[in-house]
Amino acid sequence: MALKCGIVGLPNVGKSTLFNALTEAKALAANYPFATKDPNVGMITVPDERLEKLADLVNPQKILPTTVEIVDIAGLIKGASQGEGLGNQFLANIREVDAIIHVVRCFDDDNVVHVDGSIDPVRDKEIIDTELILKDIETVEKRLEKYKKLAKSGEKDDKKRVEIAEAILKVLEAEKPARTLDLDGEGADMLNEMYLLTAKPIMYVCNVDEDSVHGGNKHTNAFQESIKGENAEVVLISAGIEADIIELDSIEDRMEFLNDMGLKEPGVNKVIRSSYKLLNLITYFTAGEKEVRAWTIEVGTKAPQAAGVIHTDFEKGFIRAEVIKYNDYVELGSEAAVKQAGKMNIEGKEYVVDDGDVMHFLFNV
Repeated sequence: MALKCGIVGLPNVGKSTLFNALTEAKALAANYPFATKDPNVGMITVPDERLEKLADLVNPQKILPTTVEIVDIAGLIKGASQGEGLGNQFLANIREVDAIIHVVRCFDDDNVVHVDGSIDPVRDKEIIDTELILKDIETVEKRLEKYKKLAKSGEKDDKKRVEIAEAILKVLEAEKPARTLDLDGEGADMLNEMYLLTAKPIMYVCNVDEDSVHGGNKHTNAFQESIKGENAEVVLISAGIEADIIELDSIEDRMEFLNDMGLKEPGVNKVIRSSYKLLNLITYFTAGEKEVRAWTIEVGTKAPQAAGVIHTDFEKGFIRAEVIKYNDYVELGSEAAVKQAGKMNIEGKEYVVDDGDVMHFLFNV
């Protein structure tokens, strides 16, 4: 699935450092604004203990995890909606992603300059929110003008579109993101068609100092208070720690470093899993001697469409799916043991795949 998350934020908040840690790439991370002019793009592996457990049981030739595409977008400044800085480029890039990872700076360091001269993550977030909302207002106003012209014909549907567009515009003009709207049916469809920047799901990453990675600090406390009504996830990481981790070559060295820092896993693992969830994605598995593999689907996907992720022929000629629940597979230890216990289910075209299902598809083309 070609779904991707975009990393956004003001200049010098740690976006490129986070991108490097997520992808183990070497994007330019520099102490000056607009170090990232063109978006860096990378694929990140989604950590999943279930895949590792299945591989231990099956002992396959290959293990293939699932991935998410990540985009490091140029820093935005006040006035971006009017083209200031790299505003037009930033807004065009963010329009192309499916979800947003918004990095805010929550650490004090006189050696790392801040574009606005002081550390205030609440203010920083509001700057970006304002620019995205202003751009969305511009988009909705243009669409509303079109709907009003069509509504002059007296068509009921056109009048309904005007009402919905006006409701969306009212929320934006109240300085609230479009994602706070509770629309269904035609309203939800219209919102999707507008591709509004503030309608995209969002996760906040608070970039903190090493001492604050466990419990946060005054900056993260103020920030979390400011987003109470957003129903958004917040992840605390120290980009500095993550940068140090990827400089270590072996798993053993990395684990020793994490233990010394009092951490169970790299912070980027939490970011990746949250990104996956943000995109409304789940995982099912295929398990055999050649490979144990994780496959990405959206929540609510039915068996034929899940099969189509492997190959379009699987969906076209779908007959049925053999489904083993992950917990049953692990508890009983093998596919043969699951079959013997009568816990393999045969499912048809209407089966909605659960996160963690271990599946085998039968098809005929």
